[in-house]
Amino acid sequence: MLAAARPAVPPGSAPDAEPLALYVHWPFCLAKCPYCDFNSHVRDRVDAARFGRALRAELAGEAARSGRRRLLSVFFGGGTPSLMPPDLVAGILEDARRLFDAPPELEVTLEANPTSVEAAKLRAFREAGVNRLSLGVQSLEEESLRFLGRQHSAGEAVAALEQARATFPRLSFDLIYARPGQSEASWRAELRRALALAADHLSLYQLTIEPGTRFATEHARGAFALPADDDAAAMYTATAEEAARFGLLPYEVSNYARPGAESRHNLAYWRYGDYLGIGAGAHQRLELGGALLAARRHRAPESWLSLVEREGHARVEETALAPEERGREALLMGLRLAEGIDPARVERRSGRPFADLVEPAVLEACLEEDYLRWSPEGRLIATTEGRLRLDAMLPALLR
Repeated sequence: MLAAARPAVPPGSAPDAEPLALYVHWPFCLAKCPYCDFNSHVRDRVDAARFGRALRAELAGEAARSGRRRLLSVFFGGGTPSLMPPDLVAGILEDARRLFDAPPELEVTLEANPTSVEAAKLRAFREAGVNRLSLGVQSLEEESLRFLGRQHSAGEAVAALEQARATFPRLSFDLIYARPGQSEASWRAELRRALALAADHLSLYQLTIEPGTRFATEHARGAFALPADDDAAAMYTATAEEAARFGLLPYEVSNYARPGAESRHNLAYWRYGDYLGIGAGAHQRLELGGALLAARRHRAPESWLSLVEREGHARVEETALAPEERGREALLMGLRLAEGIDPARVERRSGRPFADLVEPAVLEACLEEDYLRWSPEGRLIATTEGRLRLDAMLPALLR
């Protein structure tokens, strides 16, 4: 078993290093959604205290390696982190503030589902230090919620949103569109209802069929069909139009926020910053000794737990990324942002000239078609039409 729940502050300090975003993964759910390919697991019983000690021990080990860096954000994801005991969330946040240089206004996000069981704990999470809630609403239509395998009703979703809005200074929620049988008109109506609930941030995702999910099996045998590509694209355009009516702008392909309410944690990913990931299956990117190390942890919760208790961590793979791979990742992430990428930062993070990372003929063609554009400040930005085509464009653009 783990001996230390309250780690000491690491002696080293790294004032010039990249600041960190911290991700904490809680892999357990009440049920597995048919569209979900995240590392989530259903268990009859979870020893939360034991898993909590392991999370705190793994965090202490990573902090000892990274040095005392500035902490940008903490994000509790899953799985369903709102199934965690609030005092465990408080303990992890206490450790994070001790181990890193955290600002008083540190962004702390926790994902939750709008079931009545989870909604009853929201005030306790606020008292634990969470100041930004992300609710997995997914739909406000009863039939769609059943199709998506959600455990809540539309009424529960609205009630949870209202309670969350009264409890947390910042609120985001997720919706899924381009569902079977959905039209642009019905999506606009549903989205207007959602936007009227006054969140400052929305994540709006097109339904996709992920390999290995139940939906992948059902879709392959013809149990349901998704809207045609043109119809899905029209819904994407409608999404931006409706969000703009309520003052939410698309700062990333699938994320909309009022100015200043963007997710600082997710911006750290898209801007290709350093991030720590603790918990079963968590990934991370951490610059140490001039190398950018990509690591992942064991996916199976019980195996992860045993490894941490035995070795202090559950990293099962860690590699130093080659400069070309670093440049590729920076471009793949950054071009999803409305602000685009700063070539000088990409060069610093990759160690390669920007011109060596892209195919010049493809870049020129994308600029001519107005899929990409240079801003007056010298940033490379994907236009609205370009963001619609990113998945097809990027493999050709990147070397």
